[in-house]
Amino acid sequence: MVIVVLLVEVFVYAVVEEIEAVVDVEVVVVVIVEVEVEVVVVVVVVVVVVVVVVVVVVEVVVVVVVVVVVVVVVVVVVVVVVVVVVVVVVEVVVVEEETVVVVVQVVVEVVVAKGLTNNLF
Repeated sequence: MVIVVLLVEVFVYAVVEEIEAVVDVEVVVVVIVEVEVEVVVVVVVVVVVVVVVVVVVVEVVVVVVVVVVVVVVVVVVVVVVVVVVVVVVVEVVVVEEETVVVVVQVVVEVVVAKGLTNNLF
C-alpha cells in the first residue's frame, strides 16, 4: 500500500515538473491519504488513476483563459487482502493574470473487500 502511494506521488511530482517546464505556472501538490479498512479477504487489487493537468494562461487586458489537458495513467497490481483506490483531483485556481495554481489532491482509499472468505476470519 505504501509502495502504491509512493509510486503515485512520484508520478504526480514528475508530471508537475513537466508542467512547470512547459508552462510558467506555480504548481502546488496536496497529498491527502484516507485509509478505510473493512473485513479482511483475499482479492485482486486494481490500483488506480492519476489525472494530471497542463494549464495555459492567455491575457489581453480583461480575460484569463485556462486550458486543461488531462493525462490518465492506469496501473494494475495484484495484491492479497486490500483494494487500493487512488483518485487524483485536480483543481485549477487563477491567482493573478499570469499565475495559476494547480492543486493536485491524491486521495488513497484502502478498502478490504467482503467476499466468500469472510467466515475464515
